[in-house]
Amino acid sequence: MLPEICEIRTDPEGRELTKHGTALFPAACYHDDLSKQEVLWHWHDELEAVVVSEGAAVVSAETKKYVIRKGGGFFVNAGVLHACRDLDGFGCRFHGVVFHPRLIGSLDSIFWHRYMRPVLENSLLKSLCLDGREFWHEEAIKAVEKAWQAGAGEEPGYEFQMREALSRLVLILSGCQTKETETPSPKTLRDMGRMKIMLQYIQENYAKELTAAGIAASAAISESECLRCFGAAIGTSPGRYVRQLRLQKAAELLAGTGERIADIGAQCGFSDTSYFTKAFRAWRGMTPSEYRKMEAASRNRKTE
Repeated sequence: MLPEICEIRTDPEGRELTKHGTALFPAACYHDDLSKQEVLWHWHDELEAVVVSEGAAVVSAETKKYVIRKGGGFFVNAGVLHACRDLDGFGCRFHGVVFHPRLIGSLDSIFWHRYMRPVLENSLLKSLCLDGREFWHEEAIKAVEKAWQAGAGEEPGYEFQMREALSRLVLILSGCQTKETETPSPKTLRDMGRMKIMLQYIQENYAKELTAAGIAASAAISESECLRCFGAAIGTSPGRYVRQLRLQKAAELLAGTGERIADIGAQCGFSDTSYFTKAFRAWRGMTPSEYRKMEAASRNRKTE
């Protein structure tokens, strides 16, 4: 399987719609450049393990936030809301694997009951920063790299190699003793609950006019409390998050449809076409029309 760029598409609840791999082999390899596009908040049924190859990334997973630098990695468990961006313009490239738990073993197997299920059910393994502070981090990163290299190379039998490496990762995780034993405070859990409500509201209404007051009202809190929650939980403002989501939705339509650019901007909440073009250029370093041409050329190369 050739590694793909990680394009995030979600439903109104933030659940990712992308199918990772196939029904016969539910695993996929990805690579991305966070200097071009950050990964917005989402969750999926699969587990995800990533290694940073250049720069540094800020990874947020529910109530936790990590800074991951070159050579380090992170793990996100199934069903965990998470996001990723580069660190203060340093730029960041990463690659990794997203895989369904059933790749390791079926529900009636010893692999599931002894190894996979304990990882899925361990509240301390919702997310992990693999930065070398624990003795087993290096082995975990090696397992992720081996799985990714096997999938990217797609040599005969790569499926066995990927499953072996990912099984090794699950084995390491199932037996690890993490120091992250603190329980989130009631205030932190309350903030995350509010954030999920507000993010869902934004997903459902991003094409409409949105204000901080309206977003706050969706969670029955004040505007100042909304601003505090966004800053504390995901490190940005409601306005910046909405703009980023709109731009990513617009990029999907530019790449996947032949609709007029002005119409795409309007569908994604940009009533002013000139502002849409300016915002898109600031985000991707090119105009919407240039981005569409680039994506079309990329598709043509893949079909040649």
